Amino acid sequence: MFKIFVNSWKTKEIRNKILYTLMIFAIVRLGTQIALPGIDTAGVVAARENASVAGTLYSVIAGGANSSWSIFAMGIGPYINASIIMQLLTIAIPKFEQLSKEGPDGRKQLQSYSRYLTVILALIQGIGLTYTYQNMYLVHSPLVYIASVFCLVCGSTFVMWLAEQITAKGIGNGSSMIIFINIVSNLPMGAASLYYMVVGSGAIGAAKVAAILIILIIVLAFIVCVNSGERRLPVQYSSKMVGRKQASGRNTTMPIKVNTSGVISIIFAISLLQFPQQIGMFIPNKGATFTKVTEVLNMTHPVGAIIYVVLIFFFTYFYTSIVINPNEIAMNMKKNGGFIPGIRPGQPTSAYITRIVNRITLVGAICYAILAMVPVVLQWIFKVNVGFGGTTLIIVVGVCLDIVKALESQLLMRHYKGFLND
Repeated sequence: MFKIFVNSWKTKEIRNKILYTLMIFAIVRLGTQIALPGIDTAGVVAARENASVAGTLYSVIAGGANSSWSIFAMGIGPYINASIIMQLLTIAIPKFEQLSKEGPDGRKQLQSYSRYLTVILALIQGIGLTYTYQNMYLVHSPLVYIASVFCLVCGSTFVMWLAEQITAKGIGNGSSMIIFINIVSNLPMGAASLYYMVVGSGAIGAAKVAAILIILIIVLAFIVCVNSGERRLPVQYSSKMVGRKQASGRNTTMPIKVNTSGVISIIFAISLLQFPQQIGMFIPNKGATFTKVTEVLNMTHPVGAIIYVVLIFFFTYFYTSIVINPNEIAMNMKKNGGFIPGIRPGQPTSAYITRIVNRITLVGAICYAILAMVPVVLQWIFKVNVGFGGTTLIIVVGVCLDIVKALESQLLMRHYKGFLND
């Protein structure tokens, strides 16, 4: 892996892409230090320190607790939500599905819709965030609140634009890269938390901290295995006539990932489970029943943990059914003269692929449910909020693997280009 980075740095074009990506990283982190107009930064940071798992997800998307008072407070979150909604609408609305099949022009039109939806979601979320922290503004004025919402919407839109610039001119997927750098920027804070767990006033002991680190290393290795795991279905294509020549048949494989949905299923599950708590922020006087419901739905509660796992399973199967269409795969395979050995083309192939996908998705859902429950279980065992765990590690490992693959493909392209020029 280190050799790939060394070779990439030696190539001028790839080096410029890496430097461009690092420059955008610096801009994103700088924006998280620019405070909203008229807000008490110390008060917001103190409130975020008392946040639970919802705050952890917020840190993953927006860039940590320290960014909750900045113009980049919402980060890439609205853009990710808009992209997910557009993916779902592409399946539900025939017009959007037709656009997705019209090539670059259709995808460009869908991308424009995603941008408009991002602005709308950012406006709604910005109003909610401003309302939540209305008591933490130094000056209570409608103009201050309007300016705060305007800055939040502009900041989120600017982060969306930066993510698209990374995708177009940098290395890797822009949205994933921004989330990645936000997580990595919080590593010093996580290391400091572990240090205070050893020597602080409420220390839990060096042995327990060492046990937590060992568990996280095991989780890291497990994530790498799950991300690289796939089921390869053998596919054989028969020979056919191309013009006056007969093209010989070939054997290939169709890979099916262990978990096609990835971390999206976990994010969906957390968002739905924490929805009552988000609603509670807008209710001044919450009754005893509502408070009890929010406590039960907390992931650290046994009932909330069970619901959390069930939601992960549901969204894993739901998203996989959207991404993988066995009927379409079987139809395209039949049109191109392909078939799975031992399986007849057409409906039998579709049924076979459906059965394989359901089995492999079950394995992926179990693995990701285990990974998502790591911070919750650690909190049950060691009575401390670790603040990071399966979800953040899944994102970090996934992005690192994508970066390596992107650099490998860039080097491979330039290798063949130089060979042809010679």
